[in-house]
Amino acid sequence: MFNTTTENEFIKAYDVSKYERPSVTVDILIYTVFNQDTNNYRKLPNKVLEVLLIKRKDHPYKDKWAIPGGFVNEDENLDDAARRELKEETNLENIYLEQLYTYGDVLRDPRTRVISCTYMSLVDRTHLNVIANDDAKDAKWFNVQYKLVEEKKYITNDGYLKNKLYKLVLTEKDITLEAKVNIQIEAKGRNISIKREIVDSTDIAFDHALAIAYGIERLRNKIEYTDIAFSLMPETFTLTELQQVYEVILDTELLKANFRRKISGMVIETNEYTRDKGHRPSKLYRYNPNWIDSHIERRN
Repeated sequence: MFNTTTENEFIKAYDVSKYERPSVTVDILIYTVFNQDTNNYRKLPNKVLEVLLIKRKDHPYKDKWAIPGGFVNEDENLDDAARRELKEETNLENIYLEQLYTYGDVLRDPRTRVISCTYMSLVDRTHLNVIANDDAKDAKWFNVQYKLVEEKKYITNDGYLKNKLYKLVLTEKDITLEAKVNIQIEAKGRNISIKREIVDSTDIAFDHALAIAYGIERLRNKIEYTDIAFSLMPETFTLTELQQVYEVILDTELLKANFRRKISGMVIETNEYTRDKGHRPSKLYRYNPNWIDSHIERRN
């Protein structure tokens, strides 16, 4: 016998209690590259990679540092929830956000079953006014160091197993937060699986050390083939300043000639020069908005 129930009738009669429903949260990673203070006016300021964290006001993880975020309302889209939570906890708004990853380990939140959709953004924080609000006791920009400290590889019958141990260090004046993240890469024939886990964490709430680390990995990957670095640049800039941004995110020194060849199509030369006291004048450039079209054409 055929089921003659219409879809509208099925939806109306559907029992929503049939399956337990986990809670859903959004977490927002905001990265920036910022000039570090220097007492030598003849030397260009060093740049550092920073991430925005909030200090939790309530349990769980009271007084620990976390990524801004919170629970999604029943009638709210994920993107809307991310923008709302960012505004409520840090006063930031009108920032481009993209989804990074979804975290859903069963025991990741001591309160209940929580699935978190993480967002990421790279911003110029020069004109941003960060203010801790809502359930955030404080909000600060932390310097980020994320380095590989150990790597081991084991050959198996059908492939290999590789463990890469990274150390994450976040600092802001006299505050230091640390975590160790292990990335396990297992290859079986043509199949490769990747598992990330926190080995140790100090004063970083929930599993947010994983998200911070993965966000840095994504930034390092995206900066190689997109124009994401230009979101950190003013309207005009020197090629040295642009190279510093790349080096800070990639955490490596780049050869000047190779770098300039790589980004040559992404910038437009101007007739202007820097006028900084104590520095030799340098040619100023601006972003080439037509770069992406020519880049796609070359790839095709």
